[in-house]
Amino acid sequence: MNKKIDFAGIFTVEHANPNGDPLNGNRPRETYEGLGEVSDVCLKRKIRNRLQDMGECIFVQSEDRCDDGYTSLKERKEAVPELKKEKDKDKFKKKACEQWFDVRAFGQVFAFKGDDLSVGVRGPVTIQPAFTVVPVNSVTIQITKSVNSVKAEKKSSDTMGSKHRIDFGVYVFYGSINCQLAEGTGFSDADAEKIKEALITLFENDASSARPEGSMEMQKVYWWQHDCKAGQYSSAKVHHSLKVSLKDGVDSPGTSINDYNIELKELPGLKVEVIEGK
Repeated sequence: MNKKIDFAGIFTVEHANPNGDPLNGNRPRETYEGLGEVSDVCLKRKIRNRLQDMGECIFVQSEDRCDDGYTSLKERKEAVPELKKEKDKDKFKKKACEQWFDVRAFGQVFAFKGDDLSVGVRGPVTIQPAFTVVPVNSVTIQITKSVNSVKAEKKSSDTMGSKHRIDFGVYVFYGSINCQLAEGTGFSDADAEKIKEALITLFENDASSARPEGSMEMQKVYWWQHDCKAGQYSSAKVHHSLKVSLKDGVDSPGTSINDYNIELKELPGLKVEVIEGK
C-alpha cells in the first residue's frame, strides 16, 4: 500500500439486539448517555466472518464458524509446520501474516502456554466502536420455556426468561488503514478492497435469534483514499467531515434512515467513494 485509507459505515438496527453486554444481562450495549453501542471487537468479528465466507484464511475463528477442525488458536498455529519450529520472531511474523488475512489486517499476539517464542503483530486496520446518533429505546420482554430440558417424571413449570432488543437505531463507526503498519505485515491494496467488500456486506450470514434476518442493514460505506502514505489530512479531520443527525421535528430515535440527515463536508483534494450497503 502506498496510499492511506480512511473509512466509515452507517447501519441501522430495527427490533434487534446488535451487541449484547454480558455484564448487563446481555442487554444491548449502551453508553451512560443512552447511546447504543456496538464494540469494535464485535465489528471485527463480523468482518472476519465475511472474509471467511469470501474464502480467506482466518486465524481467529469463532467456534460455530470453524472451517479447519482446530479447537484452539495454539492448535491452529502449530498446524503450520513452518511456525511450529520457527524460533526467529521476524520470520515467524512474516509467515503468520502470509498465512492468515486477519493477522496481517488486525494484528495478533502469539503467546501460548508452553511456547518459548512470543510474537506480537501490530496490524494496519483499526476500527472504532459504533455508536447511535441519538439515545435508543431498549425493550425487555419475558419469554417462557415449557419443554423439559432433560427427562423428568412430570412436566416442569414454565421457566421464565428474558429477551432484549432496541426498537430502532442508526449506528455510525469509523476506521483507518495505516500504510506504515501495512508494510510490516504485507497488507496490500487488494487486501484493502476485500475489507471494503466485507464492510458493504457486513450483515450477510449473520442472522440469529437476537438479530433476525433483515433487522440489521448496512446503509452506506464511505471510503477515502489519500494520495500519499501519510495522508493529506488526519484521520480525525476526515472522520469529522461526515455528520449524521436526526431531522428537526422527528421524534427520537425515528423509525427509518430517512428520518436522518447525512452531511458530507468536502475536503479539497480528497475524493470519497460512497457505496450503498448490500
